[in-house]
This record gives sequence, structure tokens and C-alpha cells, in this order.
Amino acid sequence: MPLRLKLTLVYLLGFALDLINMFIVSVAYPDIGHDLGASLTQLAWVGNAYMLGLTLVIPLSVWLAGAYGERRVLLGSLALFLAGAALAGTAPSIETLIAWRALQGLGGGLLIPIGQAMVYRHYPPAQRARLTAWIMGVALIVPALSPALGGVLVDALSWRWVLLASLPLALLTLLLAAAWLPREDAAARPGALDGSGLILVALGMSALLLALGWLGERGHWPRGLAALAVAALALAAYARGAAGKAEPVLQLALLRGRLLRAAMLVYLFVPGVFMGVSLAAMLYLQDVLRLGAARTGALMLPWALASALAIGLTRRGFNRHGPKALFLLGMAAQSAGILLLALGVSRYDALMAVYGLMGFGGSLCSSTAQSAAFLDVAETELRQASALWNINRQFSFGLGVAALSMLLNILGGGGSAAGAQAYQACFFIAAGLTLVPALSVLRIHTPTVLALLRPSPSERNS
Repeated sequence: MPLRLKLTLVYLLGFALDLINMFIVSVAYPDIGHDLGASLTQLAWVGNAYMLGLTLVIPLSVWLAGAYGERRVLLGSLALFLAGAALAGTAPSIETLIAWRALQGLGGGLLIPIGQAMVYRHYPPAQRARLTAWIMGVALIVPALSPALGGVLVDALSWRWVLLASLPLALLTLLLAAAWLPREDAAARPGALDGSGLILVALGMSALLLALGWLGERGHWPRGLAALAVAALALAAYARGAAGKAEPVLQLALLRGRLLRAAMLVYLFVPGVFMGVSLAAMLYLQDVLRLGAARTGALMLPWALASALAIGLTRRGFNRHGPKALFLLGMAAQSAGILLLALGVSRYDALMAVYGLMGFGGSLCSSTAQSAAFLDVAETELRQASALWNINRQFSFGLGVAALSMLLNILGGGGSAAGAQAYQACFFIAAGLTLVPALSVLRIHTPTVLALLRPSPSERNS
């Protein structure tokens, strides 16, 4: 098997591990709460602790890879992930479970940005749409199957097996990585660690994660706004200090690149907004339209089918048309689907079409963004660009849920007639938010992008 495919398989397995641990645990919350005597807030931190560890370690990944080499860091992160999973599955209390989930997140947070940078270096721009199709396929299949697998494990065994379920896959990934990842020929170059920058970034991102959770809960807005202010101050201080440093922990100057900036904005406002809409729609369909849980959940089937269609379209059309047309089509499709919800569509076949539109539009944008993000990034800057990309990806989901939850709380969402109006107003706003990146997308110069995608003779033969 060629080295490129070996690296791709290791990265996709690591990506699948991350997604499994983000989506599989939620079905076990009731049993965890009963067995460990955990409150609702504590149960929320079973997921939040994983996300916090995952997000906080991403900025450090660039320095670690430079200091110790990508192979060592990836093997160490997989070992850390394995230890966290084993300890979480045997945790005797909710406090230790939360702590071990944070440890798991620290391991998982190193897998994705370093693995992504390693793999993308082995794919020339003209072949990255194919790589993106594989990545998005994993991103589609794993979240769809993980809750169902988790439910089977909870019913047949116990909630602990939900946390232990990733151990065999993590061990396989570790063994393949040890066998396949190339040893660095040159000694790793330990650059100076931007300690003050790392502290400011960690403080800012921690405060932002807390703010997102609190702003989505009624009665917690004052502390959410306070956390948001702390996050803004810390991140502004970091941005001001980073401008004068040769090796900042996060290279914000890369955001001057039009493609990376546009791709990150699209991910923030399209998949991110959909996460919030999905939560609000689940409540709206059951509380207002009185659809049962099974019929509501079944609406994700047309969403998944349309998503698969969009991923295939990206693979075939990206190199031919570039990202601008695909971005605009995707934003228009998702916005139209959300707008139909806002207009009060209630027939089940029409709701299936709504979810199809949202799935097609959201996945077309996310797969195009993944394909476009690193096209004009130099190979030496791929680690830094991957770190920025993955931080944005993590925050986009939480931000969308927090923003729409806050909107619903402000508008008074509920099961009454007033509640229906609140949901619909929320959907109108979400439809508009989906179109926010359009101005940045319209500035993409398609001929320049197509020139980057034009393969060299050696690439055509690879």
C-alpha cells in the first residue's frame, strides 16, 4: 500500500475515534446519572470536559510536533487517548469520569490537527477534493451510527461499555500508526514555546466554552456575558501580542489568506448554524407540531442522503468550478430549508424536503470548505493552518447551539402558540445567519483558485 494511503487510513481512523467519542456518550447520560448520582449539570460536563480538553490542546499541537516530531506526538496522543478511555470506562464517581474524559480530549485533540497536516502534505491541490470526500464520508457515517451503537451497548451491557467501545479501534490505530508513520529523518526542531500566548489562548478558549454553555441556559446569562467578556479580553490581548512574535502559538496572520478565512467563516455560519437549528427544530417538531420522537428522528434520513449527494458533487465539481459557486449554492440551499421551517411548513413530506435541503446545503458547504481551506497555504504552514481550522470547527458547533438557544430563551420558545411564533422567528434569523459568509465568498477569485487546482504532469501520473 502506498505511504499516502497508509497515512490517510491512520488519519481517518483517528478522526473516527474523535467523532465516536463526541456522539456516542449522550445516549448513556440517564444511566450514568442514575448509577453515579450525577446532576444534569454534571452530566453535561461529561461531554463538555472532552470538548474542553480537545480544544485546549490544539494550539499546543504545533509546538509539540516541532519539538518532538509528528510521529512521536501522534503515538503519544493515541496512548493518552487509550488511557483516558480505559479510565473513564472504570470511573467510580462522576468527578473522576469528568476528569478522565478531559484526559481523553487532550489525546484526541492532538490526533486531528497533526494528522490532518501530515496527510494534506501528501496530496497535491488537484487531488484534495478526493481526500475531502473520504473525510466527509467519515464525518457523515460515524455521527449517524454512534448513538445507535451506544444505545445497543447501554441496553445489552452497561453505560461503561459505551466509553470502552473505542478501545479496540484506538488500539488498532496505534498499532497501524507505529507500523506505518515514517520516522523523521531530521532531528525535530524544538522552537521556543510561546508560554504567555498559550496561557492567553487557553484562558480565552476556556472562557468562551463556558460562555457558550451559560448563554444557552435561561438564568445563566449574567455569568455567560461575564465569561464572554473575559474571553474577548484574553483573545484580544493574545492577538495584539502575537503580531510581534516570530513563533506565536497560533499564527493568526494566516487568516489573511482569502481561502482559509472564507472557509472558516462558512464553517462557522453554515454547519455551525445548522447545529443550532437542528436542536431548535427537534423541540419545535415535537412540542409544536406534535410529531413523535421516531418520526422526528427519521427526518435525518433525507438529510443524510442529501449530504451524501453533496459530498459527491464536491468531489466531481470542485476542481472544475472552484469553491465560490459551490459555497453560494450550499448557503442558498440551507437558508431555503430553514426559511421553509420559519414559514410554518408542517406536512411530513414537505419536512423531508426541508431536511434534504439543509443536508445538501450544509454538507456542500462543509465539504467545499474542507477542500478549499489549505489550497494556498504553504507546506511549512500546514500545521498552524490545521490548528486554526480545527479550533474553528470545534467552536462552530457550540456557537450555533448557544446562539439559537439564547434566541429561543429571549423569544420565549415553548409549546404554546406564542412558542410557535418564537421558533419561527428564530428560524428566520438562522436563515439570514447562514448567508453571512456570502460577502467573503464573493471575493474569492475563481481563476486564481483554478490555477492552483491545475495538476502538474507528475501529479497527473500519481
